[in-house]
Amino acid sequence: MINENSTKAEVLEAVKEWGSRLQYASDELRGDREVVLAAVKNQWEALEFASEELKGDREVVLTAVSQLGYALNYASDELKDDRDFILEAVTENWLALEYASTEFKDDKEIVLEAVKQAGYAGDFASEELRCEMAECWAECIEQETKND
Repeated sequence: MINENSTKAEVLEAVKEWGSRLQYASDELRGDREVVLAAVKNQWEALEFASEELKGDREVVLTAVSQLGYALNYASDELKDDRDFILEAVTENWLALEYASTEFKDDKEIVLEAVKQAGYAGDFASEELRCEMAECWAECIEQETKND
């Protein structure tokens, strides 16, 4: 078991086996990019225990998000407010849309990227965008019916 006094080598070995062991590491090692990246590669939940600085590191957060979109919850506000990052996160894992800010749930490009992976991702779009998508779908069905 690791603790606040464990060495970097000990912590690295431990988080490679079980990422959430990062919570027992010293603050210094929870702020060490190599250690945190190894932890989130093993288990996305380890992002919760990373330093605030590393919760703002694109690669670290995307590594976690690629496993489960819920990891976006632990990202820094700066990353959550970055449209390009959110698009990248949703491209990695559609479920990130659920945890994106309202502004991005109304962004057609971002929502479409999520819907490409899972149709029901549209449930996380803004109400206005869901209505627009429903109208479009209805028009497609109507057009298809006319063609038959």
